[in-house]
Amino acid sequence: MAQPPPKLRPYQAALKAISSRTKTPLPSLIASFAILHELTAIVPIVSVFFIARSLGVGEYAVSFVRREVSEARDGNWIRAKGAMWLDEGEQWAARVGRRYGIFGFLKTPKHSESEIPFGDSLVPPRGLASDVANAVLAYGVTKAMLPARIGLSLYLAPAFSRRFLEPVRIRIMGIWRR
Repeated sequence: MAQPPPKLRPYQAALKAISSRTKTPLPSLIASFAILHELTAIVPIVSVFFIARSLGVGEYAVSFVRREVSEARDGNWIRAKGAMWLDEGEQWAARVGRRYGIFGFLKTPKHSESEIPFGDSLVPPRGLASDVANAVLAYGVTKAMLPARIGLSLYLAPAFSRRFLEPVRIRIMGIWRR
């Protein structure tokens, strides 16, 4: 097996130690972290979207953050990050909305997506803006949860690997060995 680049050698020893301590193969451990990391993104996005939709708080929350950011002149890191996440959330909602035809956007073919003009506002016609605001809120909450998501994924990765990925791997390998 080829040696990793010199920059990665310290991490290789640490990862091997984690693998031996948790008694799980390293590739399975990495795959379980990746799966859990994605699950901890999908579940909050969907949950927050539907909770905000049922309570009708998406537009209020987004407008509150916008107002706080526009009125503040103190250079607060949290406000700046909130504004950045709102902008990213609007772009994400427009991209996903146009790809799948949700949030009030029309579904567009993949190849013609670059031809769609982006105006100053990515919000669909009036009355449908609440779904976009709910999606933006869900995106921002999920981004804010990133440290907790990473910690939870790291904590649950060994157990997920042992209980789910390893049995699947053993079954698949058993089929190929027959």
